[in-house]
Amino acid sequence: MAEPTEQLLDLIFGRWRSQILYAGAALGVFDRLTAEGAIGAAALAPEVGADSVLLYRLLRGLASIGLLAEDTNQSFRLTEAGALLREDHPHSLKAMALLEEGPEHYAIWKHLVAMVRDGRQNGFMREFGKAGFDYARENRCYGTVFNQAMTSYSIVETQWALAALANEDLSQIRTLCDVGGGHGHLACGLLGAYPHLEVTVLDLPEVVSQADRLWAPKLGLSDRCRYLAGDMFREIPPADAYVAKSVLHDWNDEECIRIFGNMRRAAIAEARLFLADFVVPGPEEPHFSKLFDIHMMCWGTGRERTAAEYAGLMAKGGWRYDAWQRVPNAFHSLVAGTGA
Repeated sequence: MAEPTEQLLDLIFGRWRSQILYAGAALGVFDRLTAEGAIGAAALAPEVGADSVLLYRLLRGLASIGLLAEDTNQSFRLTEAGALLREDHPHSLKAMALLEEGPEHYAIWKHLVAMVRDGRQNGFMREFGKAGFDYARENRCYGTVFNQAMTSYSIVETQWALAALANEDLSQIRTLCDVGGGHGHLACGLLGAYPHLEVTVLDLPEVVSQADRLWAPKLGLSDRCRYLAGDMFREIPPADAYVAKSVLHDWNDEECIRIFGNMRRAAIAEARLFLADFVVPGPEEPHFSKLFDIHMMCWGTGRERTAAEYAGLMAKGGWRYDAWQRVPNAFHSLVAGTGA
């Protein structure tokens, strides 16, 4: 472990790294470099619309944090990590970087001290006068990056969810509803892994109406995947099981209880419930969920929760908590329940 001064200095200047990364992604630097041939700043500058002298300094900074490699001729190529910031990479994290280090999310963090002092979270409301989801619907630039970033999150999170669900017996489940399932990335992963399943993806009308972004038609799974426009706070369709991935942490306790209650009222017999989300471990363990919880404090009304906190909310919504399953090498966990 680093000695205390080194550790603290690394924390103090940590944002410099992420902002250098953001600048490279926003300029499109990674999209114009490869792992093979090295390119100098003078040749790259016209392609990204930048000043060559300042661009060189940025590229050198990107190399210093391991995203590029510089040779003795002051030319640069992509590293394996930097390649993940190309837009065409199958597991691209570019949109995630543009969202989380972009101007909107940068701005909401400045309200953290005031929120902690006065006990009222939601830096997005303080900064922009509206909730994050509403801002994403009304601001085209932010909305585009937000949606692209959610796809990046989904690609990683679907793998985690499938790994956890592999330990569950889904043989008796015929119909499953993916609540707040977006464009159906997780739903299609489930359909691929479980050929006997039929899945309904429930999300807002403006989400499921984006036909060109829906995963089931692209993957030839439309015969077993139905997209349903609706509002999980009003009504949820009947199913043998429900899954919610990265949904509950967006909402406060009362809102979560309402979602759980709507699921339970619609559930067929003793349905199953699976939550694929962050679960906060005990005080002895540093964990990314404890940092993401602060982001949720800044972004909206939600929070990350312990397994016991999820169990309490599930009980109030009519569900019995069964187990908390951790996913190896993942930030997410799986919380499982059964209709009470």
